Amino acid sequence: RRAGDFPSRSSGPRSAMTTIGDLPEDVLVELLSLLPARDLLRTCRLVCTQWRYVVDLTTLWKRKCQRDGFYRQSLDRSISDWKIFYMLCHLKRNLIKNPCAEENFQHWTIDNNGGDEWKIEDLPGAHGTNVPDPKVHKYFVTSYGPCFKSQLITLKKEGYWNQLMDEKRPEITVKDWYAARVDCGCRYELTVRLLSKDYIVLEEFHPEPVVIEQWSDAKWREISHTFQNYPAGVRHIWFQHGGQDTQYWAGWYGIRVTNSSITIGPQT
Repeated sequence: RRAGDFPSRSSGPRSAMTTIGDLPEDVLVELLSLLPARDLLRTCRLVCTQWRYVVDLTTLWKRKCQRDGFYRQSLDRSISDWKIFYMLCHLKRNLIKNPCAEENFQHWTIDNNGGDEWKIEDLPGAHGTNVPDPKVHKYFVTSYGPCFKSQLITLKKEGYWNQLMDEKRPEITVKDWYAARVDCGCRYELTVRLLSKDYIVLEEFHPEPVVIEQWSDAKWREISHTFQNYPAGVRHIWFQHGGQDTQYWAGWYGIRVTNSSITIGPQT
């Protein structure tokens, strides 16, 4: 057939709906809620006035929360910005890398390596007990001289932009687990600092050191702290923990630590 033999595209009955923009608002919300948040904010929002309006709708972000399992009806009155709530839930994860010694000492900076130095052992270890979390299999253990290790977290690298941290001040929750051996006394310390761009300390959590006497129950205990309403300007978080044994025995009789975590955002 010659090209001219094909029927004209416009010759048939014209559809009442010609573009995606003609879709009802609730259908557009449902469709756009399927897209990743990054695409919605960086691309879809710039398409036209209508799409910007839909992308900014509370119903769209509430729908995304429902899709991803972040939504609970009890939250309805307490959430002032569902878009930010979704972003925080989506980003939320443990920002401490290698918390359970599965990758040797990777990602940790050894600040003090006293006595016979830091070591990694398998749970429960000699004269020890298991951590309540069955997914944890290893721990870091200290010696008879001061042993401290740390991690520095840069928030922008983890997806937390400056405006979010300064305007919303999402909760920052720190947790750590520590235990002694039954047969030796030891000491545990934790310091967590919220730092500015220039590493100035804006807020600090540094509880009194925990001293555990010899012949303890060797149970694993959790220490936890949540930073709220902290000053604007937080750009880094510095986490340091460690200690030593208190009887100066050669080997690895000091405090044991594992399963450390730092999370940002709502308690979902």
